[in-house]
Amino acid sequence: MGRGKIAIRRIENQTSRQVTFSKRRAGLLKKTHELSVLCDVQIGLIIFSSTGKMCEYCTEPWRSSFSIFRFLSLIVPFFE
Repeated sequence: MGRGKIAIRRIENQTSRQVTFSKRRAGLLKKTHELSVLCDVQIGLIIFSSTGKMCEYCTEPWRSSFSIFRFLSLIVPFFE
């Protein structure tokens, strides 16, 4: 027996929303890494939380580009 279908909508409870974000972010980062290893592809992933905190994953050749983006994200406010 499979899991039940859930409605995709915004989670109203702030704590539950943050916990769900953390879990799903971890799963997304894991899947991104698996895809890059299994298919030998270059991947860059940037995630911003609702508080504006940035989380990223990138394969080796993209590291310098992501470092530049991280620097720019400190200068330019994305969330006002």
